[in-house]
Amino acid sequence: MKVYNTLTRKKEELVPITPGEIKMYACGPTVYNYIHIGNARPLCIFDILRRYLEYRGYNVKFVQNFTDIDDKIIRRANEEHVDFSEISERYIKEFWIDADGLNVRHATINPKATENIDAIIQIISTLIEKGYAYEAQGDVYFSTEKFKDYGKLSHQPLEDLEAGARIMVGEVKREPMDFAVWKAAKPGEPAWDSPWGKGRPGWHIECSAMNWRYLGDTIDIHCGGQDLIFPHHENEIAQSECFTGKPFAHYWMHNGYINVDNVKMSKSLGNFFTVRDVAEKYGYEPIRYLLISAQYRSPINYSTDIIEQCIAALNRLYTCRDSLDFELKNAVDAEHDGDKAIIDGFDKYREQFIAAMDDDLNTADAIASIFELVRDINTNVVGKTPSKALVEGAIAMFDELTGVLGLVYNRKTETLDSDVEALIEARTNARKEKNWAEADRIRDQLKEMGIVLEDTAQGVKWHRE
Repeated sequence: MKVYNTLTRKKEELVPITPGEIKMYACGPTVYNYIHIGNARPLCIFDILRRYLEYRGYNVKFVQNFTDIDDKIIRRANEEHVDFSEISERYIKEFWIDADGLNVRHATINPKATENIDAIIQIISTLIEKGYAYEAQGDVYFSTEKFKDYGKLSHQPLEDLEAGARIMVGEVKREPMDFAVWKAAKPGEPAWDSPWGKGRPGWHIECSAMNWRYLGDTIDIHCGGQDLIFPHHENEIAQSECFTGKPFAHYWMHNGYINVDNVKMSKSLGNFFTVRDVAEKYGYEPIRYLLISAQYRSPINYSTDIIEQCIAALNRLYTCRDSLDFELKNAVDAEHDGDKAIIDGFDKYREQFIAAMDDDLNTADAIASIFELVRDINTNVVGKTPSKALVEGAIAMFDELTGVLGLVYNRKTETLDSDVEALIEARTNARKEKNWAEADRIRDQLKEMGIVLEDTAQGVKWHRE
């Protein structure tokens, strides 16, 4: 498998530190509000990366954090006159409602920043001892000029970055690009004891600490949104590598932005949508489909027309899968001539799927291979009085490929009340007796009950309106 490494700006073969194992970290949400569709893209994309790596046989240890202490959380808590933890816990719960709705699997570990204050203090103390950080009036700052590789992820030399930087009023750092790893306590803010007095961690140090505690000195893959490259990920690299003396991450993967009606999503422009807003209108699965429908590094556009196209595409997948269930109920035991060739032919769709995913997680082409499989199924299986072996082969391949992408996860096995089943049987008997008036009467009765019938060569299909 090849992935585009932001650090080197090229596609590279993914070679794990330990054969057969992948250590992977993704920056999680700052929990002060509902997640928006921009937040949801890395959730879905890197969920698929994890699923695909496991599909290919890797043992994946995946850490995705919660930033549960931050300026935005504190501000929200002060506005509502509650403790910061009440805000963070509330929105962690809301996060899981949306994440589960999007079929995002829980990470191996979902740590909170506040659970790792001891690790944060240990890292900062070591950085001070090594001369990479300094204390100033209860704050502690990382000295960027001490790290010669600063800017290597964003591919900007320190002098270029410094050009637009300045020291804000109230800051006591030495240089404009220095960043806080510990902030002295302020009135009305939560604080923890430290060697530098009461205070709280800076944002960047939190992820470094959780990376180190749960995954070790060096990880295979660090991923997140493109907007995190600078300064967040750049600062993570600096403080982590100065702390351990080792490379922080071998591969950096970043997803592209989301536009709304071809304009970058922004609260100030009023084109800002939470996942909850969109899901209440269209459901969660169309959102997931949209977010993975393009290669992850490409920008993606959200609009009403596009989300409706996603719904239509999903309906094709569900129709195919439901048709296979129907065919399986009516399948014959004896195999037909040519069945083996058709079943063996399904393998090419797996090969196409893997080739796409191995090429820097190209989910767009992977989805295309699934729809080619659907066309094959519709041509050679559905409505052909197939053998059980043929239907089972089609189901196995369909479920395998859609499962890797986490799609078609809302299938419901519907059952009918005994009185409805009796009506359907009575109508079938009426048709056999060519009592068309009675058959039509029962059909109309069932429709009034919300049951729509479809007569096929294989038997009667039904669905609820």
